[in-house]
Amino acid sequence: MKNILITYNTNEKEKEFYRNFFKDNVISFIDDYTESDEQEKILLESEIIIAWNPTKELEKFDKDLFNNFQFIQLLSAGYDHLKFDMFSDKCLIAANQGAYAPPMAEHTVAMILALAKRLRLYHNRMAEGKFEQLKSITKQIKGSTLGIIGFGSIGKEVTKLMRSFDVKVMALNTSGQTTEDVDFIGTLDDLDYLLIHSDFVVISIPLTYETDGLIGKRELELMKNDAILINVARGPIIKEKDLYEHLKSHPDFSAGIDAWWIEPFKFGQFKINYPFFELPNLLGSPHNSAIVENILIEGARKAAENVKRFLNNDEIKGIVKRAL
Repeated sequence: MKNILITYNTNEKEKEFYRNFFKDNVISFIDDYTESDEQEKILLESEIIIAWNPTKELEKFDKDLFNNFQFIQLLSAGYDHLKFDMFSDKCLIAANQGAYAPPMAEHTVAMILALAKRLRLYHNRMAEGKFEQLKSITKQIKGSTLGIIGFGSIGKEVTKLMRSFDVKVMALNTSGQTTEDVDFIGTLDDLDYLLIHSDFVVISIPLTYETDGLIGKRELELMKNDAILINVARGPIIKEKDLYEHLKSHPDFSAGIDAWWIEPFKFGQFKINYPFFELPNLLGSPHNSAIVENILIEGARKAAENVKRFLNNDEIKGIVKRAL
């Protein structure tokens, strides 16, 4: 029997789910305790943590209280917000791998379709009284090439949805191998090849030292003049200044951005350093690609299942490498 602590604020529905799921273990919720000494005591006794952002949720506590942590399960699929030195090297940390892939894939395809068909651009022109039917040319998707940087759960779900358009699929992952039906599989060493040949490029790879700034001026220039770039991963994978300047100087190129450089989850605010929203070839969303009805419970379910793997000494999904 292990002591499991939920460190993010939970509603009654979430609490009920966790209590039922972990009925054979001791389950606690830090927001049930109001006094600092009570919170410190429960932290010291806890061996498993389920958290959205433990860096923020636990920042006010002395890290000596975390000495008994054996496993931290994140609710988020990303982990670039973590300060690893808060936790012992012996403590395993796992991201919520694939928990939000289906809605994120839908969002990705929606962005591709909206940009390919220039829906926002022509909607705005009609709002100005311009009905330019024969001049309002759009991009055909059938027979095009989809490039996916980061062929994990999200990339695979995007592929399933886009296959109905008879697209070719080029994908990159860490191994350069896959059992999925793709037309090309490679690693980041093949990035240039993918960028040159793709009509649509989807970024769904984690942010690490290796992928920080992966797409800059040189890489953008390799892409087709009318290519569409979608980022549902993390903002810093693309160099902000380079993307803005490329969009401004290449009006036929477009981008759908769901993941931004400075966001409230990590930095406490949303901020952009360039006027992206003045550009007609930019489509933005507030990092809500995963936000659909009941997704928080579904995310909690995926996280809890991974905790159960830890408890049963089974293979854990999404183990994070600390070299971020």
